[in-house]
Amino acid sequence: MVDRAIRTGLRWIASGLVLSQAVDAFYIPGWSVKSYKEYEAIPLLVNKVYSDNTQLQYAYYDLPFVCQPTGERRLGDGLFSGQSIPLNLGEVLRGDRIVASDMSLVMRQDTPCAFLCNRDISRRDLRRARDMVKEGYVVEWIVDNLPGATSFVTVDKTRKYYAAGFKLGYTDHSSGRPRYFLNNHHTIVIRYRRAPGRAGDRGGKVVVGFEVYTKSIGPSNKRLPSGCPADLRDISQSFELYMAPNKTMSSSSRPAVEYPHSSSYHPQEQEALYDGEDDDGGDDDAKLTIPYSYSVYFREDRSIEWSKRWDLYFVNQEEGSKIHWLAIVNSLIICGLLTGIVLMILGKTIRTDIKAYNKESSSGEDGKARLSLRRKAKSGSGSRTPREKSTAAGLLDQAGGFETAADGDSSSDDEALEDVTGWKLLHADVFRTPEHGHLLAPLVGSGMQLLFMAAGLVLLSALGVLNPSFRGGFISFGVGLFVFAGLFSGYFSARVYKTFGGQDWRRNMAVTAVLVPGLLFGAVFVLNLFVWAQASSTALPFGTLVAIVALWLCIQVPLVYVGSWVGFTRLPAWEHPTKTSLAPRPVPRQAWYIKGVRTVALAGLIPFAVIFIELLFLFQSVWQDKSGYYYVFGFLAVVSTILVLTIAEVTVVTIYIQLCSENYNWWWQSFAVGAGSAVWVFAYCVWYYFVKLHITGFLSALLFFSYSFMACCVYGLLTGTVGFLAAYAFVRRIYGAIKAD
Repeated sequence: MVDRAIRTGLRWIASGLVLSQAVDAFYIPGWSVKSYKEYEAIPLLVNKVYSDNTQLQYAYYDLPFVCQPTGERRLGDGLFSGQSIPLNLGEVLRGDRIVASDMSLVMRQDTPCAFLCNRDISRRDLRRARDMVKEGYVVEWIVDNLPGATSFVTVDKTRKYYAAGFKLGYTDHSSGRPRYFLNNHHTIVIRYRRAPGRAGDRGGKVVVGFEVYTKSIGPSNKRLPSGCPADLRDISQSFELYMAPNKTMSSSSRPAVEYPHSSSYHPQEQEALYDGEDDDGGDDDAKLTIPYSYSVYFREDRSIEWSKRWDLYFVNQEEGSKIHWLAIVNSLIICGLLTGIVLMILGKTIRTDIKAYNKESSSGEDGKARLSLRRKAKSGSGSRTPREKSTAAGLLDQAGGFETAADGDSSSDDEALEDVTGWKLLHADVFRTPEHGHLLAPLVGSGMQLLFMAAGLVLLSALGVLNPSFRGGFISFGVGLFVFAGLFSGYFSARVYKTFGGQDWRRNMAVTAVLVPGLLFGAVFVLNLFVWAQASSTALPFGTLVAIVALWLCIQVPLVYVGSWVGFTRLPAWEHPTKTSLAPRPVPRQAWYIKGVRTVALAGLIPFAVIFIELLFLFQSVWQDKSGYYYVFGFLAVVSTILVLTIAEVTVVTIYIQLCSENYNWWWQSFAVGAGSAVWVFAYCVWYYFVKLHITGFLSALLFFSYSFMACCVYGLLTGTVGFLAAYAFVRRIYGAIKAD
């Protein structure tokens, strides 16, 4: 049976590994193909700016140094300049603020140069522009649902790939001090091809690429009467974010600032600028004019299929596939070792113990009476059973079941019964209701809610339903699944609560519906106040907060109520195979490695070893490289499955060791052991912040650690529930196979 189970498990794992490669590359690119006729207007939408060095995002048109929308109606697409595009919940939560722009794009009509505006900014606006360039902010524009991209070539120069967004400006350190330049001209390249199907037969075209190339053009470059640069190929000066520190100096007499090798470079003024002397001039009337222009070029590209146009954003991730396979092999090795240990416990140790115990339990009544008297005497003295030496010798060496007496009379029934020790002695206490069980039940219910949500998200992402073309879809579906899973939360919470002997199921329902969602919402609301103060698009609008509260109170709470009603009133409590005695058995002194925090830390290290390589890619996508997309959900699905199995097996082994030490307080311990890897994940977050990231500012650091801590708590709640249910099933299984009064 054991060999057959192992072979079956290996076949399933092998099948999953084969499918993961195909699933990893498959996605549903969108709900419909949008085709454009020749000379049809294509809307260009502006979204936001973001940086890898800070957690604060800003809406593009909230920046004081960019061209503001004119409000004019655009021909062809029917949009007004500055008109907000309706967003789904996920887009709002991720900080998107999509607005129609004044830039004009017409299919297959090139525009060598178009002047956009002259933007006058004050010293305060200049300081903000300089700070944002210094922090490496990236701009996101959108055409046909594709983000404007910066084009790169792989190291071997065989393939091109995209990084979403383009730089707001750049920093030059060649003079010994940093100088900040703004990109004020954008060359837009739209790659297109013939539309598939009937639309192509009618002359329709589809967009398969959106590239943006930036230039910084200073005031000394000659411009045409229209405002466009006379020669975009010959740029003699870049546009530096600089204003003379002398407040009385007029803009007409201000000397030009160029590169250090230029004859008009003034080091004294540069010293004054970067020593902060101009920062005190916020109340003067000095202005700096920034001219903005853009170019548009359409290029046909038949090498890119419309259904694969997003692949260019993932090419750079494909190079890390070997590391992903290494992570899976690492996880399989750890999981395989644990599986062997669990099968050994179930196949040899426990089965042998159960057979021996049942054989001795069926002996004469005199032997039982003598055993009962001796147990009472030992429990009264509080001493450890004679098996303590054997337990110390080895954690899994208790398969023999019974020691022989010192005089060698192993055939004596009463001597054999006296040596019944370890986990078998706890049959009258192992299902004793834990302390604070009224709190454990809601946590288990919320953990099942999160488990359902996570499984749904990973599955839908691996199948390609949730993909980058469905902007905000991952978060929107996550919120929807979490709200809907309130049904499972109430059901499992009620079943556990009833099993613990609870009576007031409505109170348990209220705690389940409010505890975890309320804590999460409260933490997000407090953090949102800090972000609001910075006028960042990361802050959730008041209307969105009201909508979230409505989803919580009007949909999730009723679903939790329905689940609790079914689980408590319509179904019986889970039955336990043994009866619980009135007087609790004293717990002997425990070894150092099975005490509270130490057990949790040691056991949590094993699941963390399963996922830490995949965590590196997740953290890189979420925190370090926001211009990329994490889209290897096939690998993530396999690693997540192995993680769940590993947590279940680690918890089973840990609880078995604890029961062998005659400690029946396993309820909370199983939950804590399952959640133990969350401690290591948070420690990994701290290490990642100080070693890998370059986040600046108190608020950004606060957001990083706060959201990391919340994510680790959610992860711990989910994995703790997995550990609890695995341990509960294991304990019921082994105690259901022995005969006990």
